[in-house]
Amino acid sequence: MPQEYIVLIIGYIFGFYMAWNIGANDVANSMAPAVGAKAITIRQAIFLAGILNIIGATFIGSHVTNTIRKGIVSTDIMTDPHLALIGALSALLAAALWVSFATWKSLPVSTTHSIVGAMIGFGIMAGGFSVINWPKLAAVAASWIISPALSIVIAYLMFKIIVKLILSQKDSFSLGMRLSPFFIGITFFVIVLSFLFKTPLGKKLALGNIAALIVAFILAVIFGFVGMMILKHFIKDRQAGAEAIFKRIQIVTACYLALAQGANDVANAIGPLAVIYFLVKTGSVGAEVPVPWFLLFFGGIGIACGIGMAGHRVMDTMGTKITALSNTRGFSVEFAAATTVLVASKMGLPVSTTHAAVGGVLGVGLARGIEAVNFAIVYRIMLYWILTVPVAAVTSMAIFKILQFIL
Repeated sequence: MPQEYIVLIIGYIFGFYMAWNIGANDVANSMAPAVGAKAITIRQAIFLAGILNIIGATFIGSHVTNTIRKGIVSTDIMTDPHLALIGALSALLAAALWVSFATWKSLPVSTTHSIVGAMIGFGIMAGGFSVINWPKLAAVAASWIISPALSIVIAYLMFKIIVKLILSQKDSFSLGMRLSPFFIGITFFVIVLSFLFKTPLGKKLALGNIAALIVAFILAVIFGFVGMMILKHFIKDRQAGAEAIFKRIQIVTACYLALAQGANDVANAIGPLAVIYFLVKTGSVGAEVPVPWFLLFFGGIGIACGIGMAGHRVMDTMGTKITALSNTRGFSVEFAAATTVLVASKMGLPVSTTHAAVGGVLGVGLARGIEAVNFAIVYRIMLYWILTVPVAAVTSMAIFKILQFIL
């Protein structure tokens, strides 16, 4: 068998391993609040997230990928096909190993930042420190503060609003039902805008900001009132209170986040694999490469396998170990995570859904008082966030040297 096909097979193995790790670690971003609040069981979360990630990756995932994720490393290093091949393999394996270690420790880390760190390691080995875009790297480091801080504020305010308007009142069920079009509406407003602004599907539609806001508002109003009618039909037990209403809304938000995760995060595994695929097929790559649908589907299957086999580990940490979650708190977390990712990405800030989700959990915990938050686990999570880029970079450098010797 020619050597390039052996390299391609290794690329598929590394790509699948990275996708598996994305599923194992990142499923918590969408499903942990719903599981922690007992809106759904872990088994239901794994099933839903698996299916939605495959759909998101295959049908909404980008059919074009940058050869270098996030533009942190100069594309000049991709001119030598042999170096580019070794670099893509090194980056995939290094990022996957770090995410795998974090998942084993049951701690959420950013898979995007892992691949960024791994690409930096490859860049330094192939072209020296001059090929690194340091201002862009500084922006990634800033996102470690911006993403969770923004999410903490949104989750804190959202939960306080729910307490003030609904939970602290006598008939919380009636009030919750009456106000449900507002909460369902703002949820769908964020979801629709996220699809129009943040996914390749939305970019194809190419709606301007004003047009997107109008479409999102109209759909939010429609879904708000349709949602209230559905809730009235299904929830008959007034004794369940407002939590029963938010339980249903929360499931919708969790499903959206899982779909978006598949669409956006599949590139972390399939981007470098697409580079390897086209290097083997054509012998060169440009700044961008097309991604065939079967590679996106392959990545989606890998993510789903990771969710099914190891997703429960990080889900348990985020859903139960940082702070106790109810349905109203879980809804606040998911709304905050989705809104943070939308706002930050629209402002051009590098953002991690993982950081936003953890920030949201922290926000609702702080809304109940500092004593409601397990800061020991929060400090461990933040330490792993800080370690992600340097550890992935150093690991990538070591793997690069080994592969250079072998191939």
